[in-house]
Amino acid sequence: MVAPGIVLFDDVDAEHWAKRIIRNSNREIITSQTGEAMRKVAFICVHNSCRSQIAEALGKHLRGTDFDFYSAGVETKPQINQDAVRLMRELYGIDMEKTQYSKLISDIPKPDITISMGCDVGCPYIGKAFDDNWNLPDPTGQNDKAFIDVIRRIEKNIMKL
Repeated sequence: MVAPGIVLFDDVDAEHWAKRIIRNSNREIITSQTGEAMRKVAFICVHNSCRSQIAEALGKHLRGTDFDFYSAGVETKPQINQDAVRLMRELYGIDMEKTQYSKLISDIPKPDITISMGCDVGCPYIGKAFDDNWNLPDPTGQNDKAFIDVIRRIEKNIMKL
């Protein structure tokens, strides 16, 4: 028996579609695969405009039925890094601008797992220690090779979660 306020979805597409509605009403998402609430993973950067956005998009794309992924920062930017947007569209067919935007840590639900993208630009304080630090260099302003290297490292790390 499912408790009141808990919704079960058998169809992965229906589950993905319904997440927005369930998130807004602060209900847990229960997966039919495990029967348990999905763990919330937050990727944290200072500006939430490049690495953390890539991680959120890849997390949803690669492991969206295993975890509920978010990204956030201590500051926001008016738009996601356009090189990251272009390369994610080219490499994975993901249009980050359709579903993502720069968010503050206070804009996302409390995560079960928090991952820093790398402190080469200074790690933000989030009120607790990070569960992991992926130590990724910020590719902003660099060539496509630097971006692709970071994207591939993020993909590899997400598959290890």
